[in-house]
Amino acid sequence: MSLPVWLEGAPGAWRLRIAAQPGAARTQVGGEFDGCLRLRIAAPPVDGRANTEIIRFLAERLQVPRRAIRLLSGAGSRRKRFAVEAALDAAALRRALDPDYQG
Repeated sequence: MSLPVWLEGAPGAWRLRIAAQPGAARTQVGGEFDGCLRLRIAAPPVDGRANTEIIRFLAERLQVPRRAIRLLSGAGSRRKRFAVEAALDAAALRRALDPDYQG
């Protein structure tokens, strides 16, 4: 199975490329955009609140503790990279985050 462009790594050491759109009415996945997984974020890009909301959302969707997700780069940017340290396989991760994935 090939990985989507926004996902790399292996179980226990995943890396996600996120394109954040802060200020949305609710946090949700918006599909792929320019090599990233687009997330519409229900938080403003002020004082790290959007980053905190992304971590909360990813932890909830992946059913992992928040401490398993950390921001690697892009704290002040719309383009971000996150590490997910969870023993999920690629199919489970995609099912949780990719609205179009049927695997």
